[in-house]
Amino acid sequence: MIQPRYRTVAILPMKANSERVPGKNFRVFAGKPLFKWVLDTLLSLETIEAVVINTDARSLLSRHGLVGSDRVLIRDRPEELLGDEVSMNLIIENDINAIDAKTYVMTHTTNPLLSASTISRALSAYVRSVAKGSSDSLFSVSRFQTRFYRGDGTPVNHDPKNLLRTQDLEPWYEENSNLYVFSRESFESTNSRIGANPLLFETSRSESFDIDDQEGWDLAEIVAEYLQLQRSAVSSAKKGQV
Repeated sequence: MIQPRYRTVAILPMKANSERVPGKNFRVFAGKPLFKWVLDTLLSLETIEAVVINTDARSLLSRHGLVGSDRVLIRDRPEELLGDEVSMNLIIENDINAIDAKTYVMTHTTNPLLSASTISRALSAYVRSVAKGSSDSLFSVSRFQTRFYRGDGTPVNHDPKNLLRTQDLEPWYEENSNLYVFSRESFESTNSRIGANPLLFETSRSESFDIDDQEGWDLAEIVAEYLQLQRSAVSSAKKGQV
C-alpha cells in the first residue's frame, strides 16, 4: 500500500472578499490580521505537518508577509471555484485531490479563538474513535440546554405546561463550524467534510466564535482582548515571583 505523503495536514480556505465584513480575513483583529490567529495556532502544533491555504488572495497574503513554505502550502483557487455560492465541500475536494494525507483537519480564519490544546484534544479523540471503529470523522459542536421554538411558536424540545429546569432538558448540539477532522475515505463516502458516522466534539463558548458579521466580530474581539489581558497579568505575576 502506498503511504500518504503527510500524516496530518490542516485545510484553511481563505478568500479575498467577504460580504458582511468587507476584507475581514486581512483586517486587524485584536492586534494582528484575522487570518494570522488560527494560522499561528495551527503552525504551533507539531502534529500538523502542513497548512493548505486554498485562496484567491495570494497577493494579499504576500503583502502581509506570508508566502509558501514547507509548512504553508498556498494553492491558487481554480476559477470554477471562485465566488460566494460555491460549496465549501468542492473546495475541500480540490485540496484533498492535490494534497495526499492520512488525516485532514479543517478550520476557518473566522475561528480566531480556537486553541492549540482544543485542536490537539480533537485529533486525539478522532484517532481513538477511528481505531475503535466507532466513527469515521469529527466535527465541533456547541452544547445548548435551553428551550427552543419553531417559527410558528410551537415548542421543539420541551412542554411549556410542564417546565423542567433547563439543566434537565435534553442537550441539543449546534455545528459551530470551528473544526472538522476527516480522512479521504470518509470524505468520499459522503462528498462532505462530515462522514457517515461522525463524532461530535464539544468546544467551549469562549473558543467557538465563528465571525460572520460585524456584531460577531466585535464580540469575538472583546473576548480576545480580555484573554490577552489575562495572559499578560499571569505572565507579569510569574515574573514578579522570580
